[in-house]
Amino acid sequence: MESIKKKYIIDENNNKIAVQIDTETYQKLEDLLENYALVQLMKEDDGERLEVREAKEFYKKLPKGK
Repeated sequence: MESIKKKYIIDENNNKIAVQIDTETYQKLEDLLENYALVQLMKEDDGERLEVREAKEFYKKLPKGK
């Protein structure tokens, strides 16, 4: 894994209070976390299965993102 270039934001007492990363790195991290969460959900497998038609209907009802 490549190293993450980061900048620390410090307070008046020189304590690290935040981290700043570039937007490309942020996007990669966000995608990675989302994919990990999806895999974990798939592993939970409660046995519920949808037919293709049912899945398409369910997908159409989901709120639209950005």
